[in-house]
Amino acid sequence: MPSSSQCPHQPYCEMREQTDMRFISQLTRNTFAIILAGGRGTRLKQLTDFRSKPAVPFAGKFRIIDFTLSNCVNSGIRKIGVATQYKAHSLIRHIQRGWSFLDGRFDEFIQLLPAQQQIDETQWYQGTADAVYQNIHFLRRYAPDHVLVVAGDHIYKMDYGRMLAYHVQHQADMTVACIDVPLADAREFGVMGIDDGGRVIDFVEKPQHPPAIPGQPDRALASMGVYIFNTAFLLDQLERDARTPGSSRDFGKDIIPHIVPRHRVYAHRFADSCIGGSDLDKPYWRDVGTIDAYWEANMEMTKVTPELNLYDRDWPIWTYQEQMPPAKFVFDDDDRRGYAVDSLIAGGCIISGATVKRSLLFTSVNVHSWASVEDSVILPGVDVGRHAVIRRCVIDKQCRIPEGMQIGVDPEVDRKRFHVSPGGVTLVTAEMLGQGAAPGQHG
Repeated sequence: MPSSSQCPHQPYCEMREQTDMRFISQLTRNTFAIILAGGRGTRLKQLTDFRSKPAVPFAGKFRIIDFTLSNCVNSGIRKIGVATQYKAHSLIRHIQRGWSFLDGRFDEFIQLLPAQQQIDETQWYQGTADAVYQNIHFLRRYAPDHVLVVAGDHIYKMDYGRMLAYHVQHQADMTVACIDVPLADAREFGVMGIDDGGRVIDFVEKPQHPPAIPGQPDRALASMGVYIFNTAFLLDQLERDARTPGSSRDFGKDIIPHIVPRHRVYAHRFADSCIGGSDLDKPYWRDVGTIDAYWEANMEMTKVTPELNLYDRDWPIWTYQEQMPPAKFVFDDDDRRGYAVDSLIAGGCIISGATVKRSLLFTSVNVHSWASVEDSVILPGVDVGRHAVIRRCVIDKQCRIPEGMQIGVDPEVDRKRFHVSPGGVTLVTAEMLGQGAAPGQHG
């Protein structure tokens, strides 16, 4: 039992202590955030066979959605709805366990919004705009001044309060967060053109020939999927779009292209609200939507000074943390020594006479004697047998790597059994190993 002096709501109190030290304006207090977290993330291949993309583990401890949720609470936005759809069990369980510290007595909450066919009994969420439209009654119930619509599947740290202030200052109907990207990458984004005052004058979703930023022929201004609306304006646009035949019910494809020539839409530079990062000229934002991008973003965390600072006490990333014993390293013999270098090792791991280099080990990973793990992402509960060799791999939860197995050494051999990415990263799941769905594998 906790001592009489220990606060029973410690996580919440810690959050309040850290965020209330900054000025939390009425703008953020009167803002409702809707996080779009229903996507599968098909480019992550078998890693999302049993979980949605926002629920995918990241950086040895977190889930992808933790970054967006932390941005909200750290910004002072504590009325939050999470729209879920694709294989949401893992995501819902994580939010229930790790994000229940918001106090409803202060009108602070995280509300799960699963697809419930609320508008039409024959339809689930049809697009990003439809996911908000089907929960329009929540917006009317809480009557916020502004609505923040944000994707829950990107890695970044952002003060949404600064974006809100920009939105109000420019008397905008809608504001879109944007980031400079290489022109070659812009085909995957919504790309916008702006005037000298920052007003959006053109917007096209995933163009084959994206327009360049004036004066920067090799760069484009891309939407981050972070939107702020005046609430009444948003409701009008959602209802109009719902009545429009042929609409795909999507913000990027339908809503924004319609309103840009008719209303006040402004672009907010991510660099003006980015938190931390080692290079403010290149603010940290990652779409970990492919196996290669996911692996690379995790590997960045093993650097001496990562671009994303996870040690920032002023802008912490909150998550559910299972109570586990500290990581343990055993054996110091000449022929077997348990150690890890340039790696992140979570609680509950046992490195038993094995070598771990430039890798991330999530909770309760066992690496047995004479095994070697290098340049790999090992998700919770994995057991690496003796003499096994793991190179440039992503190993899904609860996999049992047999004694002596080599993965990531010969790509041609790996392709016969596992998924090998274009960048040469090998993805391994329990099903690929013929082990079926182990208990807790897909959490």
